Amino acid sequence: MKQLTVVVRPFCAETVLEAIQNLGLNSVIVREAKGFSRQKGYLDRYQGSEYNMAFIPKVEITVTVEDERVNEVAEKISKAARTGRIGDGKIFQLNLAQDELLEF
Repeated sequence: MKQLTVVVRPFCAETVLEAIQNLGLNSVIVREAKGFSRQKGYLDRYQGSEYNMAFIPKVEITVTVEDERVNEVAEKISKAARTGRIGDGKIFQLNLAQDELLEF
């Protein structure tokens, strides 16, 4: 089993979740996150003065997938999240051993 952690822009999260649901994966964890990479934050204005926001809002989606379906799922998620601009997101893949999974 593999765990895919997907970090996307907030406005892409619904599209990615729909793509995951269309693949038949119903067990998903969604978290709000903040981070930056090549975007280096952005300038914001509050009460007339500008200040630098070092972190950009993101959404982190975690899903567990069988080894055989990892490429299919990653491809569908990538297509759903891609806008063609810097900061579209990242997909992290972790190996999970069967004996590490505890269900209750």
